[in-house]
This record gives sequence, structure tokens and C-alpha cells, in this order.
Amino acid sequence: MSAALRRPFSSLQVPNYRRYFTGQVVSLSGNWMQIVAEIWLVLELTGSGVAVGLTTASQFLPILLFGAYGGLLADRFDKRRLLMLTQAAMAIPALALFTLAVTGLAEAWMVIALAFVRGTVNSLDNPARQSFVIEMVGSERVVNAVSLNSVIVHCARMAGPAVAGVLIASVGVEACFLLNAVSFAAMLAALGLMSPAELSTPPRVPRERGALRAALRYAMATPALAVPLAMMALVGTLSFNFQVLLPLLARFTFHGGPQTYALLVTAMGVGSVAGALVAGARGRVTPGLLVAASAAFGGFTVLAAAAPTLALTAVALVLIGAASVTFAAGVNSSLQLAVEPAMRGRVMALYSVVFLGSTPIGAPIAGALSQAAGPRAGLLLSAAAALTAASVAYAVLRRRGQSLAIRPAAPAPACEAPRRPTRATRPGRACPEAAGPRAAEPRDAPVRAS
Repeated sequence: MSAALRRPFSSLQVPNYRRYFTGQVVSLSGNWMQIVAEIWLVLELTGSGVAVGLTTASQFLPILLFGAYGGLLADRFDKRRLLMLTQAAMAIPALALFTLAVTGLAEAWMVIALAFVRGTVNSLDNPARQSFVIEMVGSERVVNAVSLNSVIVHCARMAGPAVAGVLIASVGVEACFLLNAVSFAAMLAALGLMSPAELSTPPRVPRERGALRAALRYAMATPALAVPLAMMALVGTLSFNFQVLLPLLARFTFHGGPQTYALLVTAMGVGSVAGALVAGARGRVTPGLLVAASAAFGGFTVLAAAAPTLALTAVALVLIGAASVTFAAGVNSSLQLAVEPAMRGRVMALYSVVFLGSTPIGAPIAGALSQAAGPRAGLLLSAAAALTAASVAYAVLRRRGQSLAIRPAAPAPACEAPRRPTRATRPGRACPEAAGPRAAEPRDAPVRAS
């Protein structure tokens, strides 16, 4: 029993990851406080669901535009130092919003513009963070670490909005912006205290033309990468729009205020944490799990759309949270296990693009549909996308059998002078002599991470 209780937290045995985990808890809680404050401020200034959708979209449009370049930087530079720069830069838009809110000069377009600035920094930060996890914990713990990252995100999603709801109701949105700016100090301290010698850092990719195109060709030619990315592209665009849907549900369906919004976000966060802990304890990712999680995501969202009361909607959101985090963490883990180390930053950037960068497309659609037909219609669109992704992926799996199962790529060998890729090497591999044995290995068995 003791071993079973420790299994969901096994990555915390790694000192570097333990520091990272602590810094993320503080920083992401502040980030969610700012997200809630931005959306509520825009809703108060405009009363428009479309404006809320545009605010959410502006946070993620830079990932769609620049996320691939962020992945290229993650492959070329030291990720820990890159993250220290991006985390420091993230405090700037928070301080600007605090100043505007305190002086009473804030207008909706200013909030949207500063959300875009924050998203631009995040387009460099996110691929580095995604691909840095396996360097801290290794392939044997990556499924657990990704699940714990989801725990961090969703604990922050509960704590941040809960605190934000109290602060907005009592002193106003400006306190949320100031606390978020201060919270980045925790992440900077965590990164600074890490031991670089304990990181499994792959050789840096040399600068060369066509590096982004090579990563895209590599991902599309590798079924273990292409299928999860395609599923996330559809689900990320049309299903993960709860930042738009939940405030609209709170205000227009249940006629509530910030506390009602915080309740809905917290309910989804509770389910997400539970789902992430179960996924981390399982320590295994298979294509069938991704299909089942996507189908459950869609089915539970239908229940939320049909729920007649706030209490039943909150219960449905707990189930949605568990299914959605199982799906997202499963896609993330499967990509990290299957990708070649020299390609990890760029492939995880593709994950960021289809997961977060697709929001500028989906968020305005969800906002406009919710304004025209009600927030419940937005939930039904979310459900349809998740169910469609599950159905199409299931059909592909039936046709291909076990050929899409996830197998970890071989670690990149250290080389003093990485060469340009040749026909004998996989794209982005630093050492040509490592390509032979991997090229002949089958990719037909799921792998346990613990």
C-alpha cells in the first residue's frame, strides 16, 4: 500500500524536478489568477462573449504564429537558461495590467494587447518547458512527471481562480495582476537552484536551413507522433475552450458572479487533479488509452451541456476534468517517449501549436456560438470534436493494429561535433552512427514508465 501511494509522486524523488515542481505551483497559481482577472475585466468592460473569446485567443495566437520557432530555440539552446529569461519576461505584462487597473485607464483593447504580449513570451517558454521535463527525470519517469505537471496546472487552476474570485470581489482585479508578477520569482529561484550536472541534456542541434520543415516531415512520417498530434489538433481547437465557456456559463446560464465562475473552474480542477494522479500511477501510455480518454471527454461534456442545475454541471465538470487531463497528459507523454531527442523541442512545439496555438481559432468560434445559441451550445461543439477525434483514431488503430504503439526513442549519444543529417540518419539526429540499430527496431509494444 505504501508503494502504491508513492507511485503517483515518484518523480519528486528527483531533486531538480522537486525544485521545478515547487516553483511551478506558485507561478502557475499566479498565472491563473491573472487569466481570471483579464477575462472578468474584459467582461465588465464589454459584456460581450465575443470579446471574452478574443481575449482568450490573444493569449494563444502567438503560439500558433511563433511556437514552432520556440521549439527550434529549445533544441538549439540550454533550456534551463532559456526558461529563466522567459519567466522573467512574463512579469512585464502583469505589471503593465496592474498599472492600468490601478489608474483606471484600462480599456478592453489594452487588456487584449497585453494578453498577446504575454502569449508571445509564452510561445518561447512553452516548448522549452514541455521538452525540459524528460531532461530532469529521464524516460523511465516521464509519464509520471507529465502527469504531475498536470496536477500542478490544475491545482493552480483551482487555487488561482478561488483566490482571484475573493480578491476581485473584495479589492478588485489589480491585486491579481500584482500577485502574478511577484509569483515568477518562485520559478526563477527554482531554476537557479537546479544542478545542471544532473540534467540529461541532449547535444544541441546545429543551425541549418529547413530545420522546421524537417521536424514537420519527421512527425508526419512517424505514426506514433502523427496520430496523437492529429487528435490533439481537433480536440485542442474545438474542445479545450473552457476559458471561454465557463465564465459565460457562470454569468449568462446561471446568472452568477466571480464566485460562480470560480466554483465551475474549481470543479473541473478537482477532476483534473484526480485524473492526473491516476494517470501518473498507471505509468503507461497506449493509443487505446488516448481513444478512450477522448471518447470519455466528449461523453461527459454532453452531460454538462444537458445538466439543468449548477450543482449537476459542477459534477459533470469533475468528470470532464479527469477525462481531459488523461487525454492531454497521454498525448504529451506519448510524444516525448516516441520522439528522437534532437527533435524533442520542435515536436513538443508542434504539440503546443495544436493544443494551445489552436485556441485563436476555436475560442472565437466557441464565444460566438455561445453568444448566439447559449453556452450549452458551445459545450455541445466541444463534445462533438472530442467524440469525432476518438472515432477517427479508433478507425485508424483498427486498420493499423499495434503499429502505433509508443516506444521510447533511443537517447541521443554525445558527440563533440554534430553533423548535418544525411540519408543514413533520422532528421535532427546528432550522431549518424546511432541511426542503425534504432532504424531496425519495431515500434509495436507499449512501454511502462516505472
